[in-house]
Amino acid sequence: MTIEHIASKHFPEGIRTEMEFPEKTMPEFLAETAARIPDNVALKFYQKEISYQEFYGLSNAFASALQKSGIVKSDRVALMLPNCPQYAISYFGILKAGAIVTQVNPMLLEKELIYLLNDSGAETIVVYAPLLPRIQGIAPHTKLKNIIVVSFDAEKPQLEGAVLFEYFLGQGDGRVEPVAIDPAEDVAVLQYTGGTTGLSKGAMLTHRNITANAQQSQEFFKEEVTYGEESCLTVIPLFHVFGMTAAMNLSILNGSKNILLPRFDLQEVLETIKQEQPTTFPGVPTMYIAITNHPEAEKYGIDSIRICNSGSAPMPVETMKEFERKTGAKILEGYGLSEASPTTHCNPPFAERKPGSIGIGMPSTEYKVVDLATGEGEVPRGEKGEIVIRGPQVMKGYWNMPEETENALRDGWLYTGDIATMDEDGYVYIVDRKKDMILSSGYNVYPRDIEEVLYEHPAVQEAVAIGVADPYRGESVKAIIVKKAGQEATEEQIIDWAKEKMAAYKVPKLVEFRSELPKTNVGKILRRALREEAAK
Repeated sequence: MTIEHIASKHFPEGIRTEMEFPEKTMPEFLAETAARIPDNVALKFYQKEISYQEFYGLSNAFASALQKSGIVKSDRVALMLPNCPQYAISYFGILKAGAIVTQVNPMLLEKELIYLLNDSGAETIVVYAPLLPRIQGIAPHTKLKNIIVVSFDAEKPQLEGAVLFEYFLGQGDGRVEPVAIDPAEDVAVLQYTGGTTGLSKGAMLTHRNITANAQQSQEFFKEEVTYGEESCLTVIPLFHVFGMTAAMNLSILNGSKNILLPRFDLQEVLETIKQEQPTTFPGVPTMYIAITNHPEAEKYGIDSIRICNSGSAPMPVETMKEFERKTGAKILEGYGLSEASPTTHCNPPFAERKPGSIGIGMPSTEYKVVDLATGEGEVPRGEKGEIVIRGPQVMKGYWNMPEETENALRDGWLYTGDIATMDEDGYVYIVDRKKDMILSSGYNVYPRDIEEVLYEHPAVQEAVAIGVADPYRGESVKAIIVKKAGQEATEEQIIDWAKEKMAAYKVPKLVEFRSELPKTNVGKILRRALREEAAK
């Protein structure tokens, strides 16, 4: 079954459902944009602006310096940085040199870092100065030889065994030895899965994977954007696959200005929106929740944003409605995963948007919902099954994990591990992850169903439902809630309220209130951490 059979009826004449993808790399796309609009701002970081021509030149200088340091094709170079120009310069320089970008979450601790660096075999890392002591401490336990340090402060860090980014950049003369790249086969990025469900795995994303996904997104949104005139507010981390594609790579294809912020600070984000008037804002639900709950959000000119594409975690429908009511901006919820570079689905800007759904497949993306037990036959429309995906954005496999690869990729289909339903129009609804399903009194209970209801309660700002061991039921539902400022609710009130809204077997038996929930630094709630805590 291809997209032609599922969702092509929703695509207007000017937007392709099937695409051909040129044999190009992201650095080649950057070269084209730099030639076409050399003086346009490519990167904006606080008061600093870098034009496309400068960006292209700096990435070439970095590639040249890498080659002079001994980096050759397929060597892994790790990036452990917040959003900043040096991130983008390094990323494109690494790809230009034929090496593989190894994305490293700056929040990882020593044990996790040792695992990731040894698993990838990276010998070079570009690291943010405050994190340097952590890298220096673990370096003897890894293969690291080159440590390149990005510092935003005038005061230089202690550089034992490391060099400053500017010094390293100066080692390159801009001349890059050509490297033969086969976009379909050669790996561009090792994207380590978030580890929210177990041991982190390195998804091997080829040059074709990442360029195809950026082009699919460009085609999907092309009626909404004008080349060279858009600006993207990038506060989602670039080391996260969503930020990499939806913010950095897509901006290059569209010739957009990329406004970089290193972290989500609500007041700073609102002030930046007021000052810069961005037109696109890829984000995650926790960001939209924070903006929605700000008492004066409307005063910051947030209606300059035309496209808010939400990903990485389910968007509560109530939050979406409230955000749009306050701001006038539209949220288009989508779906993706590290293994698919990441975007596979999105609510279309050109057709009906169905709140609560992840929309329809991107161009050239096949998808179906299959039987949970066998993973083979398709289930009837409206019934629950595992969503599987096939397309040019789907990874080559997991780095050094042939068994995991065999399990995830079957006959070219990516088995996502997500439980979904599909309606008659081809719109997909994610019910939950297979591993998050709660088995209570013989019933399959899906946390998403419970959370959607809890978000309707006037006192609830954030909510998570997990299963906890119960000698009678097998598992009981526990709700963990963050209350809105100034709002009150008791455990008994929440449970009584839930009884009126959902089937008895879904009603939380336990309610815990917290001031905050554990999250990844892209803003995804760490459900696994809460489950493990409850299990202890």
